Amino acid sequence: MGRQRGGADAAASVDERTCASCGRRIEWRAKWARDWDAVRYCSDACRRRGVRAVDRQLEEEIRALLAQRAASATICPSEAARRIGGDDGWRELMEPARRAARRLVAAGEVEITQRGQVVDPSTAKGPIRIRRAPR
Repeated sequence: MGRQRGGADAAASVDERTCASCGRRIEWRAKWARDWDAVRYCSDACRRRGVRAVDRQLEEEIRALLAQRAASATICPSEAARRIGGDDGWRELMEPARRAARRLVAAGEVEITQRGQVVDPSTAKGPIRIRRAPR
């Protein structure tokens, strides 16, 4: 028998998970009821994209940049993108850098902020900053 949904109680019974590719929260869908435990990606595009070597490089660069700064300091995803892509290729790495930051949020390593306030990485739009998560 599959999981039944209907209201806040049912929503709380389904565990939260994040997409392995983009780091956004995966919203439960009825068509996934039989294989919810195997769902790793939020969309077909994320399944096709997966996590590439450049994505892991961006994660490492974010960690390295934060390690060089004070514990409460923030960085812009563009800093990591510039380090990997150089002056000519960094713009195309901006969305991959944001995805890397969201994956690090899901891992509990960093927080994403806007105007100094922690925001939900799944819904944040516009400029963001990244800082280490409090321990």
